Amino acid sequence: MNEIQIREATIADASLIADLSRKTFYDSFAADNTRENMDKFMNETFTRERLIEEVGAAGNIFLLAEQNGEVVGYARLRETANPLAAGEAIEIARIYAVQNSIGKGVGSALMHRCIDVAKQKQVPVIWLGVWEHNQKAIAFYTKWGFERFSEHVFMVGDDAQTDWLMKKSL
Repeated sequence: MNEIQIREATIADASLIADLSRKTFYDSFAADNTRENMDKFMNETFTRERLIEEVGAAGNIFLLAEQNGEVVGYARLRETANPLAAGEAIEIARIYAVQNSIGKGVGSALMHRCIDVAKQKQVPVIWLGVWEHNQKAIAFYTKWGFERFSEHVFMVGDDAQTDWLMKKSL
């Protein structure tokens, strides 16, 4: 069976999520950054220990995408203050598929579940940040109805990069 299954992760998945987070981030962005900046980011900011601590921490929800018994992607949701106005929102802090699963429905399955979670929590807005040069991701989010509303700086090592902030009203 080829169907993608999405499940909420538990504390028992923390090491798996940390390793998957580091691998998918590196695979996605290493070619567009210097080795020094990637190493600094991975070793100081995006450490395995820090990522393990996120799983189960208050306000975090992790979703795992599985296909044929293999984990092929994940999403991290954060319950946050709405960046646009008073009220609550859900941030899609991360949504990634493993390299050989990109373009095979993993992102869509995860996005569908992310939106479902936000609707279940009855928040008015779901939002995310995406690197301004990641045109493939921007097109994906736009297809899902997200619109750009602002931007912020995201540091990769010593490189200040611009992330577009995009939102979808629910």
